[in-house]
Amino acid sequence: MFTNFFFELRQTGVPVTLLEYLTFLESMKKNVANFDIDRFYYLARCCLVKDERNIDKFDKVFGSIFEGVEFIGQILEADIPEDWLKKLTEKILSPQEMEQIEALGGWEELMKTLKERLAEQKKRHQGGSKMIGTAGTSPFGAYGYNPEGVRIGQDGSRHQRAVKVWEERKYKNLDGNVEIGTRNIKMALRRLRQFAREGNETELDLDNTIQSTANNGGFLDIKLVPERHNSVKILLLLDVGGSMDFFVKICEELFSAARNEFKDLEYYYFHNIIYEHLWKDNRRRRDKLLSTWDLIHTYPKDYKLIIVGDASMSPYEITYPGGSVEHWNSEPGEVWVERLLNVYDKCIWLNPVQEEAWNFTPSILAIKRLVKGRMFPLTLDGIDEAMQELSR
Repeated sequence: MFTNFFFELRQTGVPVTLLEYLTFLESMKKNVANFDIDRFYYLARCCLVKDERNIDKFDKVFGSIFEGVEFIGQILEADIPEDWLKKLTEKILSPQEMEQIEALGGWEELMKTLKERLAEQKKRHQGGSKMIGTAGTSPFGAYGYNPEGVRIGQDGSRHQRAVKVWEERKYKNLDGNVEIGTRNIKMALRRLRQFAREGNETELDLDNTIQSTANNGGFLDIKLVPERHNSVKILLLLDVGGSMDFFVKICEELFSAARNEFKDLEYYYFHNIIYEHLWKDNRRRRDKLLSTWDLIHTYPKDYKLIIVGDASMSPYEITYPGGSVEHWNSEPGEVWVERLLNVYDKCIWLNPVQEEAWNFTPSILAIKRLVKGRMFPLTLDGIDEAMQELSR
């Protein structure tokens, strides 16, 4: 197996030397991987890949050679991990079983039933279909499945089906100093440019200096002009937390590129859809909020609005008062989005979800209609098209 691995790497263009291969075998002989497939992968990559440009080739060969392998070597003793024991609270249902579970019948009925369960329940429940518990098919609880329910006390989403979430959720700020491996995103953003010279005169005006010096009898007469810069103003609203955790890397790259490209950039965070408040710092999102009305009155209509989010949520969050998974909103999310669109006529929505999957998510289709079709995939081509839309 290892010999085939060596030759496959060489054949696909990974320049593995015989010395590196022998080092890899020696490490395996000394049990460095400790029978763990993840440690084995990183050991092999460390020994056999010298240039990060070859990591993708290595991954393809590794996947084809060791597909389905869970352990390398002979396991002398097997201890059941604590995580496995915890998974007893997570019932795995087949697709057929999931299809058989019926929703309770809408938002109002769901909230009414939850109140009844809270008043009725006196003890912990597990694996049931009615009470608030774990590992069951009840619409209320954690680590189970129901197509339309309230998630209570679960460490993260698994099916993205919860209508309401009751737990403390901590989001992280996007890193604006991420080193982007490619300049492609920045190049795509550069389509949105409107140059102007404003401010202090700090840059040499060569043509005017030559003309002025000639008119001055050859005595040097230096002329300066304000620095030329991109005068486009951007208001960037970023969805964080929940299903957006899967897209943190690409959002950080976009955020970092935007901070470098646009001098006038203002950004705020929201979760799922925009409501009456946004925030600047995810660590203080509970006590340092900005009213969406204040945002509209702070940044004039010459700002171009870019909203970044997967638009994947319960439809109630878009269309119903109280539909937010985190708080009771007096007005639906769609009302606030429409208010923003009425002010910022130059607006686009960037979606990191693959465009092919949009038609299978009702909330994405609803948001796309809400922004009048100006939703673009968060790809290089999508960003390019979005910048052209904003430039019109």
